[in-house]
Amino acid sequence: MRHLPQFAPIVARTTPVDHPIEPVAYDCLRLCFIRTGTAILFSEFGTRPVKPGDVAMLAANTLCGCEPDGWASMTTVYLDSDFLIDQVFWQYAFMLPDRLSAQDFASTRYAEPTQLLRLGEEWAGHFAPRLDELVTLSIDGPRPERFYRMQSLLFAIFDVISPYIAVTDTRTSPTQRPTTRPVVPRHRTFAPVRTEARLAEELLRESLAHRWTIDELASCVHLSTSHLSRVFVEAFGKSPLAYLTMLRAQELARLLRLTELTVAEAGRRVGWTDPDYAGRQFRRSVGVTPRQYRSMAHMSART
Repeated sequence: MRHLPQFAPIVARTTPVDHPIEPVAYDCLRLCFIRTGTAILFSEFGTRPVKPGDVAMLAANTLCGCEPDGWASMTTVYLDSDFLIDQVFWQYAFMLPDRLSAQDFASTRYAEPTQLLRLGEEWAGHFAPRLDELVTLSIDGPRPERFYRMQSLLFAIFDVISPYIAVTDTRTSPTQRPTTRPVVPRHRTFAPVRTEARLAEELLRESLAHRWTIDELASCVHLSTSHLSRVFVEAFGKSPLAYLTMLRAQELARLLRLTELTVAEAGRRVGWTDPDYAGRQFRRSVGVTPRQYRSMAHMSART
C-alpha cells in the first residue's frame, strides 16, 4: 500500500480532496468516511454522490475513484483482512467451529465487494473525534501500548455502521464474490507469501495486453491450474483473470486521463480488442463508462 506502514492491521489517514482521484485498488478493506464537502465516488456500485455522513466500504482489490465537487475531505481506515477475520470469528464464535470456517462464512456473508452506507450527516460529527484519534495513533505505526485503544475506537465505529452493512446467507446478486478469501498471514509486508502467486501477478501486470489463459499462466509458474487459482485467490482476493480485468481497467483509466487515444485504441493497448466489451468491463470495475470517465477528467483539468 502506498504511503502507509509496511505492516499494520489498522491504519487511518485523513486527506483533502481538491482534484480527481484516479481509480486505485488496495490489498486490504477500506472504509472511506466523508468528512466535509461533497464528491462523486465511482466504483463497482456505480456512480454515487456522497456527502458528510456517508461511508464507502471497499473490499480488497476493488477499484474506486473520486471526483470532488470543489473541495472535500475524507478519512480512510485501512484494515488488514486477517485481522478482520479474527473479529468475525469471535463475533460468531457461538456458531463457528474454528477460525478457518470464519473465512468461508465471511466470504459469503460479506460478499458484496462495494457498499455505500448512508448514515446521515448527524453521524459525521459523532465520528470526527474517534477518526481523528485513530489517525493520530496510526501515523507512526501501531505502538503496542496503544493498540487496544486503536481497537476500541475501531469497534466503537463498527458498532454504529454494522447495522447499515448489507449481509446475506446466500449469494443473491451477480456482483457478489463467493470465492473472495482473505490473504494468508504475512510478516512486515502486504506482499503475498507464495512466490508463484507473486510471479503470476507480475506477469499479468507486465503483459496486460497478452491474451492470458489460466492454463498458460499456470504453466509459467509451474503449478496446476487449480493450485494456481487457490494460491492466487489467497494472496490477492480474486482469481487471476479477475485480477487481470482490474489491472486493465486501471491502466485504461490512466490512458483516458493522460492521452488523446480513442477508447477503442486505448482498449486495445490493455488487451481488450472489442470496444463494447472494453466498455462493459471498465464500467463494471470502475462504475462509469470510459467516455464518462474521460469527460470527468477533462472537466477537472479545465477548472
